[in-house]
Amino acid sequence: MELKKIHFIGMGAGLFIIAMSFLFMNTNLFFFIIGIGIIVGVSPFVFYAIRETKIEAEKEEMFLEFARNLVESVKAGNPISKSIINVKNKSYGALSPHVRKLANQIEIGVPLNTALETFAEDANNKTISRALTLIGQAEKAGGNISEILQAVAGAVSMSDKLKKERKAVISTLVVQGYIIFFVFIIIILVMQFKILPMVSGIADIGSIGGEISVGGVGGVSSEDIASSFLYLLLIQGFFSGLTIGKLAEGNIKAGIKHSFALMLISFLISTGANLLF
Repeated sequence: MELKKIHFIGMGAGLFIIAMSFLFMNTNLFFFIIGIGIIVGVSPFVFYAIRETKIEAEKEEMFLEFARNLVESVKAGNPISKSIINVKNKSYGALSPHVRKLANQIEIGVPLNTALETFAEDANNKTISRALTLIGQAEKAGGNISEILQAVAGAVSMSDKLKKERKAVISTLVVQGYIIFFVFIIIILVMQFKILPMVSGIADIGSIGGEISVGGVGGVSSEDIASSFLYLLLIQGFFSGLTIGKLAEGNIKAGIKHSFALMLISFLISTGANLLF
């Protein structure tokens, strides 16, 4: 991934916040401010990944429209090269720059197969690359390009339909995943602020000459317990998010946004509870 200006700004702001946290080193705000700094520094990367995922989905959707337009033009009697030039000024969203570049290359005399290969490289999408390879080979072999284009459009349409159906079916599992994670957070907080203090009190009463720290269990401080539970929540949130993304969209990369959301929720709830209680 190419680093952009927004990434450096985010990292700089995050480092500044982390540096400022040392002014509160001996207070309860220290780790909270460090966490905020990490979130600020990581946020540009997360939002960039989310944006890239949306662009990929838009490219596939617009390629289907592009293929349909080519089918109509070819059926009207135009060769595929001329058809590409005819549709270059139509709006294809994130795919528009690539379509215009493809048409411009054909206009200046670049061979169709070479132009299609460049289009596939620029689009950087597996579904589009496979479809363009098929179109290029069909045109090179002299087959019925109209039928090939229809078949390609149908295949892309079916793939898009299956993805949407899968996402609709899995949406309930996504909701369940978030609910289960919130229940997990509640259990952790109950253990931290209710069960462990009770165990500490019982151990304190039953111990004779034993050294037990105040607010801890068996010599373990409450700060250590809070940190351990926070790490547990963050790890659970990270992997739960990746799992949700894989189930919902069939792509672990799509789970980054879920991981970020769950980890952010975990951090805010855990640190907020520690500040309050």
